[in-house]
Amino acid sequence: MGLTLMEGNEAIGWGAMAAGCNFFAGYPITPATTIYNTMLKLLPPKGGVCLQGEDEIASIGFCLGAAMSGMKTMTATSGPGISLYSEQISFAIGSEIPIVIVDVQRLGPSTGSATKGADGDIQFLQWGNSGGLPVIVLSPVDVKDCYVLTMQAFNLAEKYRCPVFLAANKEVSMTRETIDLDGLDLPQIVGRRTADADHPFIPFGVKEDQWVPDFLPIGGQRLVRQTSSTHGTDGYITTDPGQIARMQERLDAKLKKSVSAFTYYEEYRVPGADTLVIVYGVTARAAMAAVKKIQQSNSKASLLILKTLWPVPEQLILEKAAPYKRVVMAEMNLGQYVRELQRLLTGKKIDFLGQMNGELIRPGQIQEVIQNG
Repeated sequence: MGLTLMEGNEAIGWGAMAAGCNFFAGYPITPATTIYNTMLKLLPPKGGVCLQGEDEIASIGFCLGAAMSGMKTMTATSGPGISLYSEQISFAIGSEIPIVIVDVQRLGPSTGSATKGADGDIQFLQWGNSGGLPVIVLSPVDVKDCYVLTMQAFNLAEKYRCPVFLAANKEVSMTRETIDLDGLDLPQIVGRRTADADHPFIPFGVKEDQWVPDFLPIGGQRLVRQTSSTHGTDGYITTDPGQIARMQERLDAKLKKSVSAFTYYEEYRVPGADTLVIVYGVTARAAMAAVKKIQQSNSKASLLILKTLWPVPEQLILEKAAPYKRVVMAEMNLGQYVRELQRLLTGKKIDFLGQMNGELIRPGQIQEVIQNG
């Protein structure tokens, strides 16, 4: 396709198709609806399925059923829909069902402002499930990220058999930009590992060198058990503390122990800087403009753009922040991800810039915090 003008939501749709997505279900909601519109154009001609559920709960339920049958599935919504997804997100975590969930964030709480962007769902994406187990959350900065990170999200969902969130933002998703699709550095497509036909199938059993169980589809030639209740490796409901503990520990460890394998980020290092600005999402654009503008001043700063938010890439943050005396965090909320920096970077001065008024954080605001620290 070469050079193409498209918005972030369209790029998410095209990225999903490139990753092998063959099932989408969603319910219209601003500012995520154009993802549904894009999938409606792309999926049926390729033999895929695109459905509008009667509501958000039905839509994600359709996706989980399709995923259990072996399809690569995606749904998309905004803050109010993510709230309704919560129970089924927990089901996907506990029963290890791959799904990509796009949250095009808008200003909350509740219905909020449908046409105003924000990053107010960041904590909810991690903790909006019963049980408190980890999830993967990726955060795009621009249209290019929307395409590539969507592909990465599908790969991670398949590899780790879990829900993977794309924490987009109205300002990224509904801004049109030129993208060179032929020039993208795309990841190799990953599929879930299929169980060995010559061995008895243990739905949630893992080999010694694995964290993730092999897969067989529901509706195939072999019996597959699935439940949303607490279960053992055989898929049967259990109240045995030992079995429960082993299952929970594996679900926790399979992501936390692997986060270095999917820690995506960008950095812009400025020699002589004693301040590091840490950002994610659309705010990274303002931060880049700010650090470049003052690069030759006495208040110069380097920049770290996080694209993997959860599980927290602790090793990356500790390593990149170590040379600096001070950290500045900017995000479009009243202080959500900054809590992770405060937890990790004890003893280091951390200045926070946050706002949740429907407006983008401007380069001048970040520049002012850097220079006045």
